[in-house]
Amino acid sequence: MSEISMFHAQTAQNPFNGGAPDQLVTKATPATLASADYKNATFTGWRRENGRVGVRNHVILLPLDDLSNAACEAVANTVKGTMALPHAYGRLQFGADLDLHFRTLIGIGSNPNVAAVVVIGIEDQWTNTVVQGIAKTGKPVVGFGIEGHGDIATIAKASYQAKKFVQWATELPRETCSISELWVSTKCGESDTTTGLSSCPTVGNMYDKLIPHGIYGVFGETSEITGAEHLCKERAASPEIAEKWYKMWKSYQDDVIEAHKTNDLSDSQPTKGNIAGGLTTIEEKALGNLEKIGRECKFIDALEPAEAPAKGPGLYYMDTSSAAAECVTLMAAAGYVIHTFPTGQGNVIGNPIVPVIKISGNPRTIRTMGEHIDVDVSGVLRRDMTIPQAGDALIDMIIRTANGRLTAAESLGHREFVMTKLYRSA
Repeated sequence: MSEISMFHAQTAQNPFNGGAPDQLVTKATPATLASADYKNATFTGWRRENGRVGVRNHVILLPLDDLSNAACEAVANTVKGTMALPHAYGRLQFGADLDLHFRTLIGIGSNPNVAAVVVIGIEDQWTNTVVQGIAKTGKPVVGFGIEGHGDIATIAKASYQAKKFVQWATELPRETCSISELWVSTKCGESDTTTGLSSCPTVGNMYDKLIPHGIYGVFGETSEITGAEHLCKERAASPEIAEKWYKMWKSYQDDVIEAHKTNDLSDSQPTKGNIAGGLTTIEEKALGNLEKIGRECKFIDALEPAEAPAKGPGLYYMDTSSAAAECVTLMAAAGYVIHTFPTGQGNVIGNPIVPVIKISGNPRTIRTMGEHIDVDVSGVLRRDMTIPQAGDALIDMIIRTANGRLTAAESLGHREFVMTKLYRSA
């Protein structure tokens, strides 16, 4: 048996033989799911100039600011094989908000799933700040300022450079890599009663199995820990990290939620979808959320939004919003190359540069939104699949995705890219 494929996944019906859409979700066959030792598991990826390994090979057009979106999109329309990442911010930001803006853009361009970057901004100075930050990875990057040149001239120059990058990137070879070189993030969305019982524990089981073999993991969603903060604090690797995390959580509670809420968080946490799915309190949601970190993992540091981990392999916490597109974007900016996304009621989230693997244990969601789900673990609730078997199914899907399988979100064109903004601009 190949080390890359630890079990055989099947679909309910051959998609090339008239299968209905709700029959095409990948289903794990419990009889074939023997828990494996993943120490020698491998995947094929692109090794970047700084030694990191990517599982995608994108050439991106990265706008410094909202004014530069049109130019980036024009280049992407001209040069096939490139992708623009439009966003809403970048003008008159200052202080910590500007720092986060730069950290996010530089992190996205530095992500190992990106082969090369063209940065376009309205002016040169801030554009060059992003270019220089990305250049530290050693990957090809170039920047263009629109002021003094106009859109048409800038688009022409950027298109010539983007074409060169695409042709160069398409000849980059894949190489066989140890599973220990994967960076896998997680965030759940549209949670319900099935999430904390099946799909979130599936992710936790994956981390319990892969973190000891050297992968990097990360979880977040600061507001969504509310009611289970004492349990999260206990999962820190040391008292110092526990206090660092608690200070981060408390600051979010006091300076953001308590300072700005109107009555309570009932219009936001839990969401209307969460409540429809049976989660009536944020405490219930938090307990399910924490199932994503498994039974054995301890987090070794608490990161600022979009901050890259610096303490070596292991599980990290990141201070993020619970909004799906924001959270996934921040984790991509920190360098994570695959995202695991448990969902109950069904969520369609994707990301432009990081494949998002969606896992669900809700049979109704599998039936009604099956085209969005990559791993069906509804067998856990029927008691014909165990959590360890579900964890193995997810690991198999992670490796298949690393090897090039498009996720549901990728194949359906979901490229949600949302920058996090801390406060009003000047």
